Amino acid sequence: MDRRKLTLLFQTLKYLKFRQVYYRVFYLIRNKFFKYNKAHKQLETNVPQIEWGLNEIFFHNSFSNHSFSFLNIPKEFNQTIDWNFSDFGKLWTYNLNYFDFLNQKEISQNQGLQLIWAYIKDNNNLKDGIEPYPISLRGVNWVKFLSKYKIKDQTIDGVLYGHYSILLQNIEYHLLANHLLENGFSLLFGAYYFQDESMYKYATKILKTELKEQLLSDGAHFELSPMYHQILLHRLLDCIALIEQNSWKQKQLLTFLKNKASLMLSWLNSVTYRNGNIPMVNDSAYNIAPTSKELFNYAKRLHLKWEPNRKLKESGYRKYNNDTMELFVDVGNIEPTYQPGHAHSDTLNFELYIKQNPIIVDTGISTYEKNAFRQKERATSAHNTVQIGDYEQSEIWGGFRVGRRARIIKLEEHETMVKAAHNGYKKLGIIHERQFVTETNSIIINDSLSKKTKRSQKAYLHFHPNINTIEIKKHSLVIDDNINIEFKGDMDTKLSEYQYAIGFNKTQKASKVTIYFDQELETKIHF
Repeated sequence: MDRRKLTLLFQTLKYLKFRQVYYRVFYLIRNKFFKYNKAHKQLETNVPQIEWGLNEIFFHNSFSNHSFSFLNIPKEFNQTIDWNFSDFGKLWTYNLNYFDFLNQKEISQNQGLQLIWAYIKDNNNLKDGIEPYPISLRGVNWVKFLSKYKIKDQTIDGVLYGHYSILLQNIEYHLLANHLLENGFSLLFGAYYFQDESMYKYATKILKTELKEQLLSDGAHFELSPMYHQILLHRLLDCIALIEQNSWKQKQLLTFLKNKASLMLSWLNSVTYRNGNIPMVNDSAYNIAPTSKELFNYAKRLHLKWEPNRKLKESGYRKYNNDTMELFVDVGNIEPTYQPGHAHSDTLNFELYIKQNPIIVDTGISTYEKNAFRQKERATSAHNTVQIGDYEQSEIWGGFRVGRRARIIKLEEHETMVKAAHNGYKKLGIIHERQFVTETNSIIINDSLSKKTKRSQKAYLHFHPNINTIEIKKHSLVIDDNINIEFKGDMDTKLSEYQYAIGFNKTQKASKVTIYFDQELETKIHF
């Protein structure tokens, strides 16, 4: 390994918690010498029936007539389903093993049972399916389905209990973050389904500890992906529904979970655009999580309340609204420091909606595969911010890793202005400062670099695919004949294409403008 790679690895590993390192080594060594029995556990007594109503959010249709479709990639299995099928990458295989399709609208009780029995038949051959994360998601889906249809079968319950036993021995302390939280949510479902004290003990400990740590004071999930925020909020609402419908533990966790859900709902309400979209920042993609509208309606059915205009602060995001525009700005750091797997090199990035239409957007993501395209979608040049030469603000690498990362070193703000500076280019001895000023019919963005450099200085603007025309003039742009963008400073512009992510493995051509400038640039957007 060369010196640069060693430095990159050190810059990545130095942020890890001792707990992550310990469990990664512990699981690696233990699993070399001890293999868990994947066969089902023979339960001594029948599992008591629990209640699960039909007021939950249904998943997108992903199964029909022996065919599955995940991440916009369909696959038909003629006779036997290969639960280890890996031709489309690990995430597709994971989705196959989540069993979300059990809780889609268009599936019958008989179809669902046939899929469960097909899975049980292959139980001893499962690979990715018995990793703790898919066990967690599948466990919730099986419990929901079996409870909804009042299905009691000792073999099915035995397999489910066996998988939960594997999860208990492999809780994702080596990853932490949303994976550990998903373990906790699922163990709560398993605890209620089996009335299992051990599962309940682990579930309550994980949920109380992790929800306190992972939810920031302004209500954001600390991985700062609006999509993952929606996913985890959905799971939290399910846990509230589970406890309210069943009296096994006298609703001991209920108040705590409701308070956390209200906090998450408040943040989601603040960042969601008026047309229902969420900002596509960090690892966010369309058609993966429930929509904000679905989550708010679910919360209303559970009689939850939230703040309509909660102020954004600790998440590092800011949102400015008036009757015409919605401006979403990132003036925060990469978080959490010990698990930045879903973070991008996007400090001081922004999105702009005008009259509920997306105009300047984040490019989003279309893959989790560790390839050049994922690297590109996480790179500085894929975001509406400034890049110096070919340097990245933050060293994103390996699909889900970050080495050296930009930090906010200055932050000033008031009602209509925010100014921030970051040190992502400290290797070059340069600080990038950006100021946003919002007015009734315009936004002014001021960029300045702390010193001159011979390297190219580029500000990027990524336009939504619905933008039809971009007319480039000497010091301005005209967007669809009704939005004017004026530049001040020594600058030049270049129009090019980029791939806008409209889902996993699905992109659409759109226009990107690169503004080349010298140390200072003023961008004024009139609408």
